Amino acid sequence: MKKIFKLTAIVLMFLSIGIFAGAYTPTDNSQPLTAYAAVISQGSRGQTVKTIQTKLKNWGYYKGAIDGIYGAKTKEAVKYFQRKNGLKVDGVVGNQTLKALGISTTSSSQGSSSYTDADVMLLARLIYGEARGESYVGQVAVGAVVLNRIKSASFPNTMAGVIYQKYAFTAVDDGQINLTPNATAKKAAQDAMNGWDPSYGALYYYNPATATSQWIFSRKTTVTIGNHVFAI
Repeated sequence: MKKIFKLTAIVLMFLSIGIFAGAYTPTDNSQPLTAYAAVISQGSRGQTVKTIQTKLKNWGYYKGAIDGIYGAKTKEAVKYFQRKNGLKVDGVVGNQTLKALGISTTSSSQGSSSYTDADVMLLARLIYGEARGESYVGQVAVGAVVLNRIKSASFPNTMAGVIYQKYAFTAVDDGQINLTPNATAKKAAQDAMNGWDPSYGALYYYNPATATSQWIFSRKTTVTIGNHVFAI
Protein backbone atom coordinates (compact mmCIF):
# COMPACT_ATOMS: atom_id res chain seq x y z
CA MET A 1 0.00 0.00 0.00
CA LYS A 2 2.86 2.34 0.88
CA LYS A 3 4.53 1.57 -2.46
CA ILE A 4 1.35 2.46 -4.39
CA PHE A 5 0.99 5.72 -2.44
CA LYS A 6 4.63 6.61 -3.05
CA LEU A 7 4.33 5.84 -6.79
CA THR A 8 1.18 7.99 -7.04
CA ALA A 9 2.93 10.90 -5.31
CA ILE A 10 5.85 10.68 -7.74
CA VAL A 11 3.52 10.68 -10.76
CA LEU A 12 1.63 13.70 -9.42
CA MET A 13 4.91 15.52 -8.80
CA PHE A 14 6.05 15.03 -12.41
CA LEU A 15 2.65 16.07 -13.74
CA SER A 16 2.83 19.22 -11.62
CA ILE A 17 6.32 20.00 -12.95
CA GLY A 18 5.07 19.49 -16.50
CA ILE A 19 2.12 21.82 -15.99
CA PHE A 20 4.21 24.64 -14.54
CA ALA A 21 6.98 24.17 -17.08
CA GLY A 22 4.40 24.59 -19.82
CA ALA A 23 3.08 27.74 -18.20
CA TYR A 24 6.50 29.38 -18.29
CA THR A 25 7.57 28.32 -21.77
CA PRO A 26 8.82 31.46 -23.61
CA THR A 27 6.58 32.67 -26.42
CA ASP A 28 7.68 31.42 -29.83
CA ASN A 29 9.08 34.41 -31.76
CA SER A 30 7.16 33.28 -34.83
CA GLN A 31 3.82 34.05 -33.19
CA PRO A 32 1.98 37.10 -34.55
CA LEU A 33 2.79 40.37 -32.81
CA THR A 34 -0.05 42.68 -31.90
CA ALA A 35 -0.23 46.35 -32.83
CA TYR A 36 0.28 47.16 -29.17
CA ALA A 37 3.75 45.63 -28.77
CA ALA A 38 6.17 48.02 -27.07
CA VAL A 39 9.15 47.20 -29.31
CA ILE A 40 9.43 45.49 -32.69
CA SER A 41 12.91 44.94 -34.03
CA GLN A 42 15.03 42.79 -36.33
CA GLY A 43 14.10 39.15 -35.79
CA SER A 44 10.45 39.85 -34.94
CA ARG A 45 7.74 38.15 -36.98
CA GLY A 46 4.00 38.43 -37.34
CA GLN A 47 1.06 40.45 -38.58
CA THR A 48 2.29 43.76 -37.17
CA VAL A 49 5.54 43.35 -39.07
CA LYS A 50 3.46 42.81 -42.23
CA THR A 51 1.52 45.98 -41.48
CA ILE A 52 4.76 47.93 -41.02
CA GLN A 53 6.17 46.53 -44.28
CA THR A 54 2.97 47.32 -46.17
CA LYS A 55 2.87 50.92 -45.01
CA LEU A 56 6.56 51.48 -45.71
CA LYS A 57 6.23 49.91 -49.15
CA ASN A 58 3.16 51.99 -50.03
CA TRP A 59 5.03 55.13 -49.01
CA GLY A 60 8.18 54.27 -50.95
CA TYR A 61 10.49 53.43 -48.06
CA TYR A 62 10.61 49.66 -48.53
CA LYS A 63 11.15 47.51 -51.61
CA GLY A 64 11.32 44.04 -50.11
CA ALA A 65 8.73 41.30 -49.70
CA ILE A 66 5.77 41.71 -47.36
CA ASP A 67 6.42 38.48 -45.50
CA GLY A 68 6.02 39.43 -41.84
CA ILE A 69 9.72 38.86 -41.16
CA TYR A 70 11.63 41.81 -39.73
CA GLY A 71 14.91 41.36 -41.58
CA ALA A 72 17.76 43.65 -42.59
CA LYS A 73 15.80 45.26 -45.46
CA THR A 74 12.88 46.07 -43.19
CA LYS A 75 15.24 47.54 -40.60
CA GLU A 76 16.88 49.80 -43.21
CA ALA A 77 13.43 50.92 -44.42
CA VAL A 78 12.41 51.75 -40.85
CA LYS A 79 15.63 53.76 -40.37
CA TYR A 80 14.93 55.63 -43.63
CA PHE A 81 11.41 56.42 -42.40
CA GLN A 82 12.72 57.53 -39.01
CA ARG A 83 15.26 59.88 -40.60
CA LYS A 84 12.59 61.48 -42.78
CA ASN A 85 10.21 61.95 -39.86
CA GLY A 86 12.57 63.34 -37.22
CA LEU A 87 12.53 60.19 -35.08
CA LYS A 88 15.39 58.44 -33.32
CA VAL A 89 17.16 56.49 -36.08
CA ASP A 90 17.75 53.05 -34.59
CA GLY A 91 15.76 50.71 -36.83
CA VAL A 92 13.61 49.71 -33.87
CA VAL A 93 9.85 50.26 -34.00
CA GLY A 94 8.94 51.54 -30.57
CA ASN A 95 5.81 53.42 -29.60
CA GLN A 96 6.87 56.71 -31.23
CA THR A 97 7.63 55.04 -34.56
CA LEU A 98 4.42 53.00 -34.35
CA LYS A 99 2.50 56.23 -33.82
CA ALA A 100 4.25 57.91 -36.76
CA LEU A 101 3.38 54.89 -38.91
CA GLY A 102 -0.27 55.24 -37.95
CA ILE A 103 -0.34 51.96 -36.04
CA SER A 104 -2.32 52.30 -32.83
CA THR A 105 -0.54 51.57 -29.56
CA THR A 106 -3.80 51.34 -27.59
CA SER A 107 -6.69 48.98 -28.07
CA SER A 108 -9.20 51.81 -27.68
CA SER A 109 -8.26 53.59 -30.88
CA GLN A 110 -11.23 54.04 -33.18
CA GLY A 111 -9.20 54.74 -36.30
CA SER A 112 -11.31 55.94 -39.20
CA SER A 113 -14.46 54.08 -38.11
CA SER A 114 -16.15 57.28 -36.91
CA TYR A 115 -15.79 58.98 -40.30
CA THR A 116 -17.99 58.57 -43.37
CA ASP A 117 -16.95 58.12 -47.00
CA ALA A 118 -17.98 61.73 -47.54
CA ASP A 119 -15.57 62.80 -44.80
CA VAL A 120 -12.73 60.87 -46.45
CA MET A 121 -13.44 62.51 -49.79
CA LEU A 122 -13.73 65.98 -48.28
CA LEU A 123 -10.41 65.58 -46.47
CA ALA A 124 -8.80 64.25 -49.65
CA ARG A 125 -10.04 67.31 -51.55
CA LEU A 126 -8.60 69.60 -48.87
CA ILE A 127 -5.26 67.78 -48.97
CA TYR A 128 -5.16 67.91 -52.76
CA GLY A 129 -6.02 71.61 -52.81
CA GLU A 130 -3.58 72.55 -50.07
CA ALA A 131 -0.63 70.20 -50.49
CA ARG A 132 -0.61 68.23 -53.74
CA GLY A 133 2.89 69.54 -54.48
CA GLU A 134 4.23 68.29 -51.14
CA SER A 135 5.68 64.90 -50.27
CA TYR A 136 3.35 62.10 -49.24
CA VAL A 137 4.27 62.59 -45.59
CA GLY A 138 3.55 66.30 -45.97
CA GLN A 139 0.11 65.54 -47.38
CA VAL A 140 -0.73 63.19 -44.50
CA ALA A 141 0.44 65.88 -42.07
CA VAL A 142 -2.02 68.39 -43.56
CA GLY A 143 -4.80 65.85 -43.09
CA ALA A 144 -3.66 65.25 -39.52
CA VAL A 145 -3.96 68.97 -38.73
CA VAL A 146 -7.62 68.85 -39.74
CA LEU A 147 -8.22 65.83 -37.50
CA ASN A 148 -6.34 67.47 -34.62
CA ARG A 149 -8.63 70.48 -34.93
CA ILE A 150 -11.72 68.25 -34.80
CA LYS A 151 -10.45 66.86 -31.48
CA SER A 152 -9.62 70.34 -30.10
CA ALA A 153 -12.19 72.32 -28.14
CA SER A 154 -10.99 75.46 -29.94
CA PHE A 155 -12.36 74.35 -33.31
CA PRO A 156 -15.57 72.84 -34.76
CA ASN A 157 -15.96 69.14 -34.03
CA THR A 158 -16.85 67.91 -37.52
CA MET A 159 -14.88 67.46 -40.72
CA ALA A 160 -16.96 69.94 -42.69
CA GLY A 161 -17.03 72.38 -39.78
CA VAL A 162 -13.23 72.51 -39.56
CA ILE A 163 -12.56 72.59 -43.30
CA TYR A 164 -15.16 75.21 -44.12
CA GLN A 165 -14.45 77.41 -41.10
CA LYS A 166 -14.04 80.97 -42.37
CA TYR A 167 -10.49 81.86 -43.47
CA ALA A 168 -9.17 78.50 -42.23
CA PHE A 169 -7.78 77.12 -45.49
CA THR A 170 -6.61 78.83 -48.68
CA ALA A 171 -7.94 75.99 -50.82
CA VAL A 172 -11.48 76.78 -49.63
CA ASP A 173 -11.06 80.50 -50.23
CA ASP A 174 -9.71 80.15 -53.77
CA GLY A 175 -11.95 77.25 -54.82
CA GLN A 176 -9.28 74.53 -55.09
CA ILE A 177 -11.30 72.51 -52.59
CA ASN A 178 -13.56 71.68 -55.54
CA LEU A 179 -10.81 69.99 -57.56
CA THR A 180 -10.98 66.20 -57.93
CA PRO A 181 -8.36 64.63 -55.64
CA ASN A 182 -5.96 62.04 -56.99
CA ALA A 183 -5.31 58.61 -55.51
CA THR A 184 -2.39 59.91 -53.44
CA ALA A 185 -4.53 62.53 -51.71
CA LYS A 186 -7.22 59.93 -50.98
CA LYS A 187 -4.65 57.57 -49.51
CA ALA A 188 -3.15 60.38 -47.43
CA ALA A 189 -6.60 61.20 -46.07
CA GLN A 190 -7.17 57.58 -45.09
CA ASP A 191 -3.77 57.30 -43.42
CA ALA A 192 -4.42 60.46 -41.42
CA MET A 193 -7.80 59.10 -40.36
CA ASN A 194 -6.17 55.83 -39.34
CA GLY A 195 -4.05 57.74 -36.83
CA TRP A 196 -0.80 58.64 -38.58
CA ASP A 197 0.19 62.14 -37.47
CA PRO A 198 3.51 63.34 -38.95
CA SER A 199 2.60 66.84 -37.71
CA TYR A 200 3.06 65.75 -34.07
CA GLY A 201 -0.22 67.18 -32.88
CA ALA A 202 -0.10 70.43 -34.86
CA LEU A 203 -3.18 72.61 -35.16
CA TYR A 204 -1.71 74.92 -37.78
CA TYR A 205 0.65 74.88 -40.73
CA TYR A 206 1.98 77.58 -42.99
CA ASN A 207 4.46 78.29 -45.74
CA PRO A 208 7.01 80.78 -44.31
CA ALA A 209 7.78 82.02 -47.82
CA THR A 210 4.22 83.23 -48.39
CA ALA A 211 2.68 83.68 -44.92
CA THR A 212 1.91 87.28 -43.96
CA SER A 213 0.37 86.85 -40.50
CA GLN A 214 2.78 87.74 -37.70
CA TRP A 215 0.58 85.75 -35.32
CA ILE A 216 1.29 82.44 -37.05
CA PHE A 217 5.04 82.99 -36.66
CA SER A 218 4.55 83.13 -32.91
CA ARG A 219 3.19 79.59 -32.72
CA LYS A 220 5.46 76.80 -31.44
CA THR A 221 6.83 74.69 -34.29
CA THR A 222 6.40 70.93 -34.05
CA VAL A 223 8.02 69.92 -37.34
CA THR A 224 8.87 71.24 -40.80
CA ILE A 225 7.96 69.04 -43.78
CA GLY A 226 8.74 70.34 -47.22
CA ASN A 227 7.41 73.86 -47.63
CA HIS A 228 5.16 73.70 -44.60
CA VAL A 229 5.93 74.54 -40.99
CA PHE A 230 3.56 72.78 -38.58
CA ALA A 231 2.77 74.39 -35.24
CA ILE A 232 0.59 74.31 -32.13
